[in-house]
Amino acid sequence: MLAKKKDVFFDTLEEISLNILASAEYFAQSLSKQIDPAEVAKTMKEYETKGDRCIHRIVTELNKTFLTPIDREDILALAGSLDDVLDEMEAVASRFDMYNLRSVDDSVIRMADILLRCAREIRDAMVLLSSKKLLPIREHAIRLNELENEADDILRISIKQLFIEVKDPIELIKKKELYEMLEEATDCCEDVANTLETIIMRNS
Repeated sequence: MLAKKKDVFFDTLEEISLNILASAEYFAQSLSKQIDPAEVAKTMKEYETKGDRCIHRIVTELNKTFLTPIDREDILALAGSLDDVLDEMEAVASRFDMYNLRSVDDSVIRMADILLRCAREIRDAMVLLSSKKLLPIREHAIRLNELENEADDILRISIKQLFIEVKDPIELIKKKELYEMLEEATDCCEDVANTLETIIMRNS
């Protein structure tokens, strides 16, 4: 029975990570292809809804399971941090639609690429977690922290350039908010890394 429940939790966490990766890939591709922002927002909402269903599955299983493969608090924390990544990415896409933005600058493209790389690290970490290979997960957690630092640097430089180059105050507000929301999404990825570090510490 324990092995069966282990599959439910770890497999669902891995499914969430694959969903994050798919959404990050789609979002990055939508920027390069200049897809209609309303269509992008709709598709990203579908990814976010799929993630919510996975979270519901985990909570339902936790409520009827006595023994779990790792502490139930850690399972909930990890599921929550993964869900935050999807929520923030969907919020960014929604803002693109709200502002009807059909073209983006280099800063947005670079941050979307960082999010995509974060998603790959998260996916790889979840695969290792499913196999209970805890110590190798640390490499991915470290990489997530490094990527978040890259996003911080891009944010600082981008906002500095924004105030130098953009004279229209409304355009400035729009771009600044998008930069900050994209960076916040990488912060959520770093939260995943921190949660993984806690799981490693408690179980290895």
